[in-house]
Amino acid sequence: MTTTAPRPLLEVRQVSMSYGPVQVLFDVSLEVPLGSRIALLGTNGAGKSSLLKVIAGLAMPTKNHGTVQFDGHDITHLPPHERAGHGLLLVAGGQATFPTLTVQENLRLAAYPFLRDRGLVEERLGSALEMFPILGERCGQKAGTLSGGEQQMMAVARALIARPKLLMIDELSLGLAPIVMQEILRMVDEIVARGTTLLVVEQSLNVAVAITDHAYFMEKGEFRFSGPTEGLLERGDLVRSVFFGETAS
Repeated sequence: MTTTAPRPLLEVRQVSMSYGPVQVLFDVSLEVPLGSRIALLGTNGAGKSSLLKVIAGLAMPTKNHGTVQFDGHDITHLPPHERAGHGLLLVAGGQATFPTLTVQENLRLAAYPFLRDRGLVEERLGSALEMFPILGERCGQKAGTLSGGEQQMMAVARALIARPKLLMIDELSLGLAPIVMQEILRMVDEIVARGTTLLVVEQSLNVAVAITDHAYFMEKGEFRFSGPTEGLLERGDLVRSVFFGETAS
């Protein structure tokens, strides 16, 4: 009896991308199956965040170099807000909050597509606060006064209000205390259980192994590994390049 593999929700094909004269992605291809948890790891400056920007529409591939397919549609040239409308959202690393707005105002921003439906807005807001009870205690507080972990929770909660099909998170665990990471790990399990596919840029291999099933390892704008996340533990050359900045041989 044969089993059918989950269809790809996201397909990146042969994408190259440059900032001016500096090329940062070189014919990168990636698949994210529906319902999967994918980690994107690699050295600093490898191109991980740039790839997420291309997927989200915040940066464009080099002309005639690659395509981005999402949920069966070619979105290569769609603007970011239209991609969000298709269910593709990015939580950007280190800049995912509006610091002068309150927590509640930040969360309500995600409900702009259905603001006229007050019942749905309150339902989605209540669901987000149920997942992150600490945010309920901070609703009237300015987002810029939250701890780093609380801001990360708020950014993810805001994204979930929009009920994305694919949630991309850049630098999930960066700078978070271990006790906060335990809450984040619980959060990830619940996000996937609710039907959201996950693509995470992560610096910690331990965190990646704990929350994802498949990993891509990027170095100098190219993939050097694709396979089960635990398989990276056996690749000492790649692990050293992450933790000690060595060039993989």
